[in-house]
Amino acid sequence: MKIIFLVVGKTNESWINDGMNEYEKRLKHYASFSVEVIPDIKVGKRNEDELKRMEGEAILKFLEPSDKVILLDENGRQHGSRQFSNELQKWMNASPKRLVFIVGGAFGFAKDVSDRAESALSLSKMTFTHQMIRPFFVEQLYRAFTILKGEKYHND
Repeated sequence: MKIIFLVVGKTNESWINDGMNEYEKRLKHYASFSVEVIPDIKVGKRNEDELKRMEGEAILKFLEPSDKVILLDENGRQHGSRQFSNELQKWMNASPKRLVFIVGGAFGFAKDVSDRAESALSLSKMTFTHQMIRPFFVEQLYRAFTILKGEKYHND
């Protein structure tokens, strides 16, 4: 199984890239993991709905029919780190070829993408930018694997 973290738009923020790189390296010890970037849609005169629709089309084009898709969305279910590790284990036990976590663009997800997802996950009741959520999620994914392996990283 491969775990894919699909994001909309690259980031030029060095601290975000540094955090992502650190946890990507750590995750390679536990799973086949990659970050895939859907190119930004240029805003121009497009409204929110049009941007979401265009990003949604690009996301859906990336997905394979057998993918298990989890959205990172402010309206998703919230879990503590141990609960998240249990959910991760359940998703992996279903043996999908690819487990795909998706962060949408600044305005969220198109309905078609939400309909395609099997679950939605919220990392906080607070709102973060779609850029900032990236290192937070990758660290939590790493943390979940260390919990599942019984390693010393997470402290209750």
